[in-house]
Amino acid sequence: MELVFVSHNPHKIEEISEILGQGFSLKGLGDLPCHEDIPEPHETLEDNALEKARYVNRKFGVDCFADDTGLEVEALDGLPGVHSARYAGEAKDSEANIEKLLKNLEGEENRKARFRTVIALILNGREYLFEEVVNGTIARQKAGTKGFGYDPVFVPNGYQTTFAQMPLHEKNRISHRGRAIQKLAAFLKSLPGT
Repeated sequence: MELVFVSHNPHKIEEISEILGQGFSLKGLGDLPCHEDIPEPHETLEDNALEKARYVNRKFGVDCFADDTGLEVEALDGLPGVHSARYAGEAKDSEANIEKLLKNLEGEENRKARFRTVIALILNGREYLFEEVVNGTIARQKAGTKGFGYDPVFVPNGYQTTFAQMPLHEKNRISHRGRAIQKLAAFLKSLPGT
């Protein structure tokens, strides 16, 4: 089955290809080619994921899925949330986002946070949503070089290491995106003819 993942991010595409496994040909936006930055104007992860999937489905006529992910920090009333990618500004600079997050949590004992991913799939003209959450804490400093985004400061519950310190296969097994993609893969594999 050929699917388009609505992303320019090669790290995400690699992660998701590994989870989907054989039987799926995953393409990114660069393969269409679609080089524009698709707007994410909404205040919920669900609406932003749907917006991106609908845009690509309408423009290119392909089955596709899009995700939107937010880091929700308890002590910051759920921020950065839907604005996670642009927390420190429109440049989507991960280093600046982490720096701002750690600064805003200086002196804060409550480091509880959760990552939430919503995936919107458009397949044969029908829309589906899949969601997963992983709970954890925000480390006091960055650790690890793997992954992307907030991975160097997010420690999932039950672990002593950040996502950025974990091998990709381990992160994929327990992460919010990994588990949401597993739900998506299970759904796709359950369809007749797959």
